Amino acid sequence: MASASSPYETYRFSVEDYHRMAEAGILSEDARVELIEGEIVTMSPIGSRHLACVDRLTELLVPGVRPRAIVRVQGSIRLSNRSEPEPDLVLLRPRQDYYAAIPASPSDVLTLIEVMDSSAGYDRGIKLGLYAREGVAEVWLVDLNKEWIEVHRRPISGVHTEIQIRPRGESVSPEAFPDLVLAVDSILG
Repeated sequence: MASASSPYETYRFSVEDYHRMAEAGILSEDARVELIEGEIVTMSPIGSRHLACVDRLTELLVPGVRPRAIVRVQGSIRLSNRSEPEPDLVLLRPRQDYYAAIPASPSDVLTLIEVMDSSAGYDRGIKLGLYAREGVAEVWLVDLNKEWIEVHRRPISGVHTEIQIRPRGESVSPEAFPDLVLAVDSILG
């Protein structure tokens, strides 16, 4: 679409275009990029605090939800024909083929988790809005700087209508698994 300041249109890539670029070697396998609303976006580097938090979450979630869910770590989710982000963790509905035949979509996501350090503004703004618009039922934003977890639930008209802040000293549970109670301190370290 052309903007008021430029007569040129911006080309938006589809998920299929994005995958073809990777298959052709235009995007290397280790490129830290994701497709957001048709644009290929460079992801922030993962620092040691971020990585440690993802590892802690993985260790806490896997035994707590198996076999009731698949825990996907830093893998993509196809939200639409123009968006395929790579959240830090996703709890997916179990499927026999582990989504080999058909990619996971918003309706397959039970809980999506983004760990935020330097990416807080982007994750809280662009990505959270995208997740709400595409109907992801529950998103956790683990804010390493503020040392809390924001739980966003119940998307209606592109906005999560329920938001809870869980600071240190409290606990949090995925809505799909209320029996899995995680201490915020255990997640943050």
